Amino acid sequence: MTNTQFIQSQVNTSPKNIEATLKLLSDDCTIPFISRYRKDQTGNLDEVVIETIAKLSKQYDEIVKRKESILKTIEEQGQLSPELAKKIKDSFDLQEIEDLYLPYKKKKKTRADIARENGLEPLAKIIFSQGKDDIDFISTQYINDKVKNEDEALQGARDIIAEWINENIFIRKNLRRLFQRKAIVETKVVKKKENEDDAQKFKQYFDWAEPISKIPSHRLLAMLRAETEGFVKLKIDIENQEAIDFIENEIIKANNDTTEHIELAIKDSYKRLLEPAISNETLQDAKAKADIKAIDVFAGNLSQLLLAPPLGEKRILAIDPGFRSGCKIVCLNEKGDLLYNETIYPHQPQNENAMAMKKIRSMVNAYNIEAISIGNGTASRETEFFIKKIAFDKPIQVFVVSEAGASVYSASKIAREEFPSFDVTVRGSVSIGRRLSDPLAELVKIDPKSIGVGQYQHDVDQTKLKEELDTVVVRCVNSVGININTASKSLLSYVSGIGEKMAENIVQYRTENGPFEDRKELKKVPRLGDKAYQQAAAFIRIKDGKNALDNSAVHPEAYPIVEIMAKDLGLKTNELIANKEKIAQIKLENFITPEIGILGLKDIIKELEKPGLDPRKAAKVFEFDPTVTTIKNVKAGMILPGIVNNITAFGCFVDIGIKESGLVHISQLKSGFVSDVNEVVKLHQHVQVKVVEVDEERKRIQLTMIL
Repeated sequence: MTNTQFIQSQVNTSPKNIEATLKLLSDDCTIPFISRYRKDQTGNLDEVVIETIAKLSKQYDEIVKRKESILKTIEEQGQLSPELAKKIKDSFDLQEIEDLYLPYKKKKKTRADIARENGLEPLAKIIFSQGKDDIDFISTQYINDKVKNEDEALQGARDIIAEWINENIFIRKNLRRLFQRKAIVETKVVKKKENEDDAQKFKQYFDWAEPISKIPSHRLLAMLRAETEGFVKLKIDIENQEAIDFIENEIIKANNDTTEHIELAIKDSYKRLLEPAISNETLQDAKAKADIKAIDVFAGNLSQLLLAPPLGEKRILAIDPGFRSGCKIVCLNEKGDLLYNETIYPHQPQNENAMAMKKIRSMVNAYNIEAISIGNGTASRETEFFIKKIAFDKPIQVFVVSEAGASVYSASKIAREEFPSFDVTVRGSVSIGRRLSDPLAELVKIDPKSIGVGQYQHDVDQTKLKEELDTVVVRCVNSVGININTASKSLLSYVSGIGEKMAENIVQYRTENGPFEDRKELKKVPRLGDKAYQQAAAFIRIKDGKNALDNSAVHPEAYPIVEIMAKDLGLKTNELIANKEKIAQIKLENFITPEIGILGLKDIIKELEKPGLDPRKAAKVFEFDPTVTTIKNVKAGMILPGIVNNITAFGCFVDIGIKESGLVHISQLKSGFVSDVNEVVKLHQHVQVKVVEVDEERKRIQLTMIL
């Protein structure tokens, strides 16, 4: 099976498209670049499909490498038959390949190995052939200085047979299927830890049983976390007799003196070898699937968060609220630069309300503030009420934004580099302000795991999680495009073809030479070669530059085509941009080239109509119910405004303006069946919810969106 055939077995597209994609990937083209600027070569494959092709290609290479290693090992043992070599070479099922390798795998000395050393393999073969031999008599012939009597001889022979059964590919394959269909995952509470405070969040799993084929991913991950923390014992189990009956039907072909010994070997093989191995495999397989689901949910949430509506280039006053320690205030200009910072104490215990109001008014006027951004942590609601009492000289928009990850950013190397002379409180406030003006530009500075929009992110495969989240960030950054003259090093590093080191070089060049005036200037950045330029150029934007196309998603390689289009219409290039009437007259088929086909040309036309259009919506002001400030105010039957602040596989969490978010179970999102939460709600969506139940003790609120 070729790489292309392997990929095609799992991706619904033509071999031609796969081969073109693989060729582009091998030429070091990035996925955002391929999906946006090589549509004609790939047959218009989107980023997700291209990412899948890249992953499958890597998987294919890993399987090939593993097969080569296995074949070499077996050959060195002198046991590689042509038949076995063919089976391994023909298989692309990693599980099957490992099963084929199992008899030749180096392992600790087993009971079967000792029996072989004691010369008992011929006896095992006689028993396993199931002839009408007198086994008791024959076994006496195998007594030696290491085998004291007939019972030891027969036990050793059964140990060898048990290992043969364990290494039988057909049996292992079918037992796997049996476990996948019928296995039950069970938990039992660890009695001595049952009453610990930390154990209570896992209380529902103290004695739990559920078919592994039906268990939701979040529940399995919760049970595994409970086991890791030592509160429960978890096992995977099936009805043993069904498994043993299956093996007996497969192995036992006669009814004579050998039968009893084979039955004993089967029971031993199952209990000692097969059952522990297959149950562990089943759990690991279920865990891998749960990981994928959890990572998918996290990645989806992260994407929505990064692409949250920006307020845009406005002068912002940002507040990190607090009681005793005060509210940390920063004033930022349109570019997010820090202009001023101060701490005010409007709340208890100081209650310097009048003084704080005066200071805020003064700052708003002095720095021409257009919007206020309040963090949603401790004292958030109180601070929001306080701000809304102030009589400003002009209308000021007030927003409450998520603080998730702000503390991580404030203590990070990036924050220290940006604000070396300010402490963490000031840096945190700046982050709260900047994530209002441009969430994407600010959130890329924070480890995605710290942003707080996933579940069980510490329990899933960390390598896969990081890969997926990095992919999401890259996808989001490149879908929006970035202003090269204002972008931070962190933001630049995610641009197609650039990376961390090149981002540093760009920032350094910008510092020394001033703003970029056109895209071609990128080539002057040290160590930024033609390939990097090709991949990156169209994802950067230059406002008010020498070439109007530099503020669009049109790739520089297409500039000559746009110039001819404009010339044919008797216009200059900048006169064609946004001129819908003239653009409509362009006949695309006249401009097809070997490099740019009809799909690429259609994208160029879209971009000419609305150059540099931000795909994100504009930020909207939201107001919580002013009467609800703590969980004590929340009563069943209340209808409240809220913001979706996390999405899971089983529902969504809604911020209703208090410390505790409420849960809308997937069954309560709307009338009728819902298979995917994202079908109904998106992160940061403004929603109306009804309170179903309040558990003050456990700090849990059940909500419904079926009003």
